[in-house]
Amino acid sequence: MTQTVYVAEGLYSLALLACPVGMGLMMWMMMRGKKQPDQSQEGPGPSQTDAELTRLRAELDQLRSEARDRSAPPGRPSGSS
Repeated sequence: MTQTVYVAEGLYSLALLACPVGMGLMMWMMMRGKKQPDQSQEGPGPSQTDAELTRLRAELDQLRSEARDRSAPPGRPSGSS
C-alpha cells in the first residue's frame, strides 16, 4: 500500500512540475530565437512607405467618389452642392 502512495505522489509531483518547467523551456526557446536578427521583420523603407501611402490615398479618393455617386439623386450631378 505504501509503495502505491509513493508512486501516486511521484506522479502528482511530476504533473505539478510539468507546467512551469514546460513554460520556462518555451520562454527560453523563444528568447534564444530572437538573438538572430531577421531581415524580413524590419519592415519597408521610407520610400516604400510613401509609395504605399500615396496608393492608399488614391484608392480612398476613388472609393469616396464611388460612394458619393451612389448616394447622389439620379437627376442631380454629384459635383454640385
